Amino acid sequence: QVQFVESGGGLVQSGGSLRLSCAASKSISSAIITQWYRQGPGKERELVATITRSDRKVYAEFVEGRFTISKDVAKNSLYLEMNNLKPEDTAVYYCYAVPDGVWGQGTQVTVSS
Repeated sequence: QVQFVESGGGLVQSGGSLRLSCAASKSISSAIITQWYRQGPGKERELVATITRSDRKVYAEFVEGRFTISKDVAKNSLYLEMNNLKPEDTAVYYCYAVPDGVWGQGTQVTVSS
């Protein structure tokens, strides 16, 4: 199993930026895909971004070019650079890996208007 510890969340004003980090408990080099998800208040968990083993990146439509997913296999880490944040981006953000991913505690992102 691959467990994650997410960090980097916080309170930011609309239009601001944050960089989320995710430390994996073991190597992510064998993961087929690694992903960022989020769950807003009263909402279902939703996929934000995916990065494949070959570094292909796929984003949800709502990202609209504002976020960038990246990884550092040597550091067993996953990142999400978020710019031009909006109040609707307020959520707990989680990492996940396929296969063998285990949900962590997430990191809270709050965007004030």
